[in-house]
Amino acid sequence: MTQSSANLPHHVTIIGGGPAGLMAAEVLSQAGVKVELYDGMPSVGRKFLLAGVGGMNITHSEAYPAFLSRYAERAPQIAPLLREFGAEALCEWIHGLGIETFVGSSGRVFPTDMKAAPLLRAWLKRLREAGVVIHTRHRWLGWNSDGSLRIDSPEGEKAVHTDALLLALGGGSWARLGSDGAWMLPLEQRGISLARLQPSNCGFDVTAWSDLLVSKFAGAPLKNIAIGLNDDVPRLGECVITATGIEGSLIYALSAAIREAINQNGSATLHLDLLPGKTLDRIQTALAKPRGARSMSKHLHSQLGIDGVKAALLRELTPAGCFTDPLLLATAIKALPLTLVKTRPLDEAISSAGGVPFEAMNERLMLNQLPGVFCAGEMLDWEAPTGGYLLTACFASGRVAGLGMVEWLKRRAP
Repeated sequence: MTQSSANLPHHVTIIGGGPAGLMAAEVLSQAGVKVELYDGMPSVGRKFLLAGVGGMNITHSEAYPAFLSRYAERAPQIAPLLREFGAEALCEWIHGLGIETFVGSSGRVFPTDMKAAPLLRAWLKRLREAGVVIHTRHRWLGWNSDGSLRIDSPEGEKAVHTDALLLALGGGSWARLGSDGAWMLPLEQRGISLARLQPSNCGFDVTAWSDLLVSKFAGAPLKNIAIGLNDDVPRLGECVITATGIEGSLIYALSAAIREAINQNGSATLHLDLLPGKTLDRIQTALAKPRGARSMSKHLHSQLGIDGVKAALLRELTPAGCFTDPLLLATAIKALPLTLVKTRPLDEAISSAGGVPFEAMNERLMLNQLPGVFCAGEMLDWEAPTGGYLLTACFASGRVAGLGMVEWLKRRAP
């Protein structure tokens, strides 16, 4: 990195125009630092805008201990970021942009208009008024031998000299929106050991559904169910049957554990409770009632309300002999085994796990091996479920990295 002249403000470069990069730009510009931000797409915040389709879930209102627990084994590393800029601070910041918020019935926090675009427009206006220069269609390619940055632009490749660098390039999902993981190679070439990118908040495949199940129920929602993995307490929610397996909010909440089980064992077996509101005994009693000339399908419907996709799954995943034994059938209804064999492709995932390990950075997210180079956002090695947790940590990491850059620049000032 080059050092600025003592007569000029420091000049920093940010690569990536998502929430983390934009938040760092705000922190730096407020400190009087000249900021130039580069993004490979035609406009910034594309994945942020996509997250707002159907309702911009910005964060979550649950108590801090529960909130922090959503980051699982990375909670110790995420905690300092949230102390700097947690859910309450994020809401106050949004209000400062003139956007009001409300808490939904699930505890999720939304802008009152449920949209991401007005928030992004107000934010970009404030950044530009603060002097932040944003270059779109500019892709970072790595470093030149003299330490300058290689930037591919519509006018050709440029060499950019900077006093500090923030990489906020996202993870590896939704490549069409800019998060393609291409940043891994330049970092590895500089000696940074990275954790491979893996799908998170993703769907999973089974070995194969029957043609009948696919033709009738691909895309069908499974509502009012509970799913357990291993000995964990089953989670209530809903998901969706796909042509190749299963996806949806309940699956996303379990995706990290499912993925790791597949990594270790080659498969993961879930247990679906099709009637979480009824006990095993109650179901067995209902099934034991005489059904006369009625078919088993009609018996399941009349006694337990099981039909449609739930009945189809029961037929798909249960040996035929179970349907003649009320206890075996009741047991299957309460714990229907579903074996998953692989994740859906990374580019289909809502987010990704893997990337830059926290162990490779200091507490202000500067790479230990590359002084003056900071990382933030989803390119860090952490993951969280949907519900506002992903965005909150991206904002928080951008703020911490921005503050770290300001501190680092001050220490280097003559």
